[in-house]
Amino acid sequence: MDAPLRSSRPTPGQRALIDRLVQGHSDAGAATATLRANLYTDPDRFVREQERLFARTPLLLGPSALLPKPNTAVTHDDYGLPLIVSRDADGRVHVLANVCRHRGTRLIETGEVIPAARIVCPYHAWAYKPDGALAGVPRPDCFPGLDKATMPLRRFAAHESGGLIWSSPDPAADFAPVAALSDDMDAFGLAGLHLYRRRTHDVAANWKLVIDAFLESYHVQRLHAATIAKFFTDGITVADRIGRHQRAVVARADYLAGMDPDDWRQVRGAATFTYHFFPNSVIIVSPDYVNLLLCYPQAVGRTLVEDVMLIPEPPGTPEAEAHWRKSWDLLDGGTFGAEDFRAAALCHQGLASGLIDQITLGTLEAGVVDFHRLMDEALA
Repeated sequence: MDAPLRSSRPTPGQRALIDRLVQGHSDAGAATATLRANLYTDPDRFVREQERLFARTPLLLGPSALLPKPNTAVTHDDYGLPLIVSRDADGRVHVLANVCRHRGTRLIETGEVIPAARIVCPYHAWAYKPDGALAGVPRPDCFPGLDKATMPLRRFAAHESGGLIWSSPDPAADFAPVAALSDDMDAFGLAGLHLYRRRTHDVAANWKLVIDAFLESYHVQRLHAATIAKFFTDGITVADRIGRHQRAVVARADYLAGMDPDDWRQVRGAATFTYHFFPNSVIIVSPDYVNLLLCYPQAVGRTLVEDVMLIPEPPGTPEAEAHWRKSWDLLDGGTFGAEDFRAAALCHQGLASGLIDQITLGTLEAGVVDFHRLMDEALA
């Protein structure tokens, strides 16, 4: 169970980062930088982010493993719209409004994955196919002239690649920038993994404060001293970009020495890959499992963060279950919940006081500076 996840081989970009890490390179900024404190606390800024970025950009809904079987569906409300994510009989993913075309009733109430060969309204039993098509209306004689073909559930742009499901409120959204990530995700075998657990944390902080924590390694030895610090060297990381998305690799303590960079299994055990999917999601690839963090802004000072853990296969024995439960508890409750998210909330409390007008970032926090540069460009 301590073997790396099933995978093929690194992409050229992944291999280039590993070579830089092995050669002793570590990315750092050239100088100290500052950012305005109100980037995190200004309500008007938050509204602009929602209108100019989240309403137009492809947004991650979850891993393909969320819907492992055809004719299944799950609700997704965290971006502020009541949605259904479904997989039809042919395996295609759809994103639909969770709102009946008859009287506006919410169709699916539970947040669990359900069978969905038919999605049936609990009020009057109108029935829809997984692709949103209206399949049946009880007492059709009561609706003279109704053409079912003109009454599908509202559909949203959807895209699946590299083991990830994306959508956008904008029907003209360009999914090419997220499709560019698929080769890297395929190198980790993401599409074939099993969803072990998922949990949503309610964090009293601006969403960007959560993202910031995964764009620098300066905090690891300090904030995570009680959990994962022992696994990593201090500040040894390299990064590049795939469009607006950051790809970073952090050296695991004492593992690089003697590692064969041509052996992908050894590489996976010696270094942790972290990706920031612009704007609001992060994936952390540990040697034998993956965590996906999706940040859903709710208000300027409140963020829902969904943690999804993916493993190679369902636990088949009590020992396997105990192994994965230990890893889940370490990261979800310990590293993320008690440390990263707590730190974000403490930062927001301090910034919201108005007692400082800027924050200071060191050379090991250049990824944070770069993220906010990209944010300014996107909002402009």
